[in-house]
Amino acid sequence: MSRIAIVRVTCADAAEAERIARAAVDERLAACANIEAPCRSIYRWRGAVEEATEVPVLFKTTVTGTAALAARVAALHGYDLPAVEWWTADAGAALVAWVEENTGPIYPVL
Repeated sequence: MSRIAIVRVTCADAAEAERIARAAVDERLAACANIEAPCRSIYRWRGAVEEATEVPVLFKTTVTGTAALAARVAALHGYDLPAVEWWTADAGAALVAWVEENTGPIYPVL
């Protein structure tokens, strides 16, 4: 069975989510990014319980490309500690091929 990686991050707002998603796809670190509906987050930060509305983004990438995508997302993110999470997922051969085709460097045709 073939596998891809799913990378998830929550962003402060829709503008940040779109900026990070577009950069990841433009830079071929992800084949696609799904910007989801805003969610309500409750979390502990610096000794206090906080609440915020955030915008989750799911990225599809290769298993070998996960670390590079996670590092780039963290670098583009506005939070001191962006929650970048990832896992692998079984996927059909056609989806895996599409993800592989749309990530990584572009090599010139000779």
